[in-house]
Amino acid sequence: MKKLIVYYSWSGNTGKIAKIIHELVGGEIVELIPEKTYPESYNATVEQAKKEIRADYKPPLKTKIDNIEDYEVIFVGSPNWWGTVAPPVATFLSQYDFSKKIIVPFCSHGGGGKQRVIESMKKLCPNSTFLPEFAIYGSGSDLRNRISKWLKEIGLLQE
Repeated sequence: MKKLIVYYSWSGNTGKIAKIIHELVGGEIVELIPEKTYPESYNATVEQAKKEIRADYKPPLKTKIDNIEDYEVIFVGSPNWWGTVAPPVATFLSQYDFSKKIIVPFCSHGGGGKQRVIESMKKLCPNSTFLPEFAIYGSGSDLRNRISKWLKEIGLLQE
């Protein structure tokens, strides 16, 4: 099965997870880059994200994927922002048809857990099959082993 790992990472935590997944399962890896970058300041980013999420704003992306139909399994990574997916991930999931795709969600969070991140992804991809998610505080300890264990549990990494 052809695999794609797509993620948005403001602080780098979700990116670390994506890179380890890529090392373990192969496939293509793509970072979602908004046309207008978020502020470097954490507080300013939090305020901007809060406004975008409340307005259901989906920021334009520099990132384009021309051959999404070629992939059967798509890993989608997002930080938990205000209890849901980061707006760049919402943009990505709104731009393509994921019907009959296998979506493998993963997220990082600052202590709030996954909250509605997975629910939000499912609403944006109603005709997809979702495998169990990976959610972790920050970038976590023993990250590679925890990701490897999860991938084995969901059948995407052989023993």
